[in-house]
Amino acid sequence: MTAEVADTGTRGRVEFSTTDPDLAIDYLQSAYGTNMRVSGARGGYVYAHSRLDGGSFAIDEAVMPLRFDIRQDPFNALVIGTIHAGRFERECGGITERFLPGDVFIDAEPTLPATVRMLDIRGQTVMLDLAVLAQVAATSPTRTPGPIRFTGYQPVSPAVAEQWRHTVSYLGEMLGNTEAAAQPLIRGNAARLLAATALTTFPNTAVTALTAQDRHDATTATLRRATAFIEQHAQSDINMADIATAANVSIRAVQCAFRRHLDTTPMAHLRAVRLDHVHHALLTADPSRGATVTDIATRWGFYNYTRFAARYRRTYGVNPRHTLHNR
Repeated sequence: MTAEVADTGTRGRVEFSTTDPDLAIDYLQSAYGTNMRVSGARGGYVYAHSRLDGGSFAIDEAVMPLRFDIRQDPFNALVIGTIHAGRFERECGGITERFLPGDVFIDAEPTLPATVRMLDIRGQTVMLDLAVLAQVAATSPTRTPGPIRFTGYQPVSPAVAEQWRHTVSYLGEMLGNTEAAAQPLIRGNAARLLAATALTTFPNTAVTALTAQDRHDATTATLRRATAFIEQHAQSDINMADIATAANVSIRAVQCAFRRHLDTTPMAHLRAVRLDHVHHALLTADPSRGATVTDIATRWGFYNYTRFAARYRRTYGVNPRHTLHNR
């Protein structure tokens, strides 16, 4: 029995299939970076796995036939599953839970081992680097925050579970776009969106409330330092922690300063600055030499043309193609 591993031609997409359970287990251990001790798997059935790789995150689809048990070591990454078909049972940290089609759940606490039992599973997993999670949840650029601990492995409500599914679908579409997935700005933004959605979806210990010091630091001076940094680094994959470090205050203080003085958010301001760069690039580009709106917008982190064009029209009153061809 052999395994087939195919590069589909889409950047970062790999597909694997085999009827050999030992090869399947070896592949899964490599894909998830942990040891797995498996019992119950049998040959003669197709084990399949596909991955869209976003660098600091990955979106996987898997088919695991029959019933088998896995004792897995810690992933040291956040792994969130969604069941399409079959049944899934997991014990982690003394908590046993069972999941059915449609359920969204954290596979296991990232730093703890777990025992899982699968029965004719077809499902999706999303794997996220813990460093991105810590970056999004950080409360101060001057100290290393404590590890984020999830206090529950199921969504806080059906509504946020649906938002998680919607976000993953959106990012899967993004990774399927070869030109967009090649852009560091887009991949970085995607990873942080995924982390923020995970922190909203599942109960956790991340600190999000404003402190008295944050309010005190939300000054016009803070705003000037933050906006200057954004202007100078708009083409780089910068994040909230970078902006806060440049302003020498906490992330929450920067957010409060933007809300208080500009009635916006730092990331919305960053998008506006990047949109302005797109506008100026369109004014100077030469379509006769192959310049296109899509290429210029993607270079500045805008991959969804419909959303980009709508934002551009709201800001400049014309379609971006009009700017390019009537400069």
